[in-house]
Amino acid sequence: MSQHRKVLIAAPVHRILTDWLTANGYECMVQEQITQQQAFDRIRDCSGVITSTRLQLNRELIDNAPMLEWIGRMGSGMEVIDVQYAQAKGINCFSSPEGNANAVAEHALGMLLSLNKRIIKSNNEVKQGLWLRDENRGVELDGKSIGIIGFGHTGRAFAKKLMGFDVQIMVYDKYNQEDYPKYVSKASLEDIWQDADIISFHVPLQEDTYHYMDAAFIEKMRKPFVIVNTSRGIVIDTYALWDGLQKKKIRGACIDVWEEEPLSKMSEEMRALLDSIANRPEVVLTPHIAGYSYEAIYKMSKSLLSKIVIHG
Repeated sequence: MSQHRKVLIAAPVHRILTDWLTANGYECMVQEQITQQQAFDRIRDCSGVITSTRLQLNRELIDNAPMLEWIGRMGSGMEVIDVQYAQAKGINCFSSPEGNANAVAEHALGMLLSLNKRIIKSNNEVKQGLWLRDENRGVELDGKSIGIIGFGHTGRAFAKKLMGFDVQIMVYDKYNQEDYPKYVSKASLEDIWQDADIISFHVPLQEDTYHYMDAAFIEKMRKPFVIVNTSRGIVIDTYALWDGLQKKKIRGACIDVWEEEPLSKMSEEMRALLDSIANRPEVVLTPHIAGYSYEAIYKMSKSLLSKIVIHG
């Protein structure tokens, strides 16, 4: 491997990755807060790029990197990379979905339990000097039907976490119909609309998952339900979510991702909608941190490293 290859690192990574790159002749430019425009200027002589959601590796940026050999994605969503165009130019593209699947699954379960057992709401009330028991009577997972839409790394990890509860786990995946573990049942969307008390999304962002949960989806649900979304914000039509909450078609919502994020990039209209939804007691919101644990940073870095070593 020749010396002085440069790698632009636009995401938090573990030193296991940067140490190996440095030891193997790469110069690591760690710039976690880099903007798209800054990257356009600094990517020209880079052999590799590591990003999360900060950079869009689109045609324009790729065309400005004639020496680029590989792109590494910390996480699973490859929508930030024009993979087809990159591969056509001989650039390898790697993701690391196995690295943060457990973190996402734990977070989804934690949000769901916090919502059902009124943990966050009652915690805030006690801090304000309120001791409200009847108003915070919880709901158990026991006996509930949970629909998992999308059964890749994170969907499977979430199902595994649910094994410890006496729940029916229904799985629908448009693309993967094989190799389902015995503790889940293969379901159609119609099955989920008919039976699910809780729905959790674990799908990538692509054309057929845009506003997957819209007004029509909610209307097809036979029972009031809880929605959990740790995938991509735009998978849920936020206006439909708001309407469903108001009409009590949606019993509760655990949302880690938003249609427009972060807050600094949010339109006034979407920010007002976020504030309205956030103020509802049956909603738990977090700022896109489900897959962002300390352990996940290590595991994603290790996953990318293994792929760079073999193919980079």
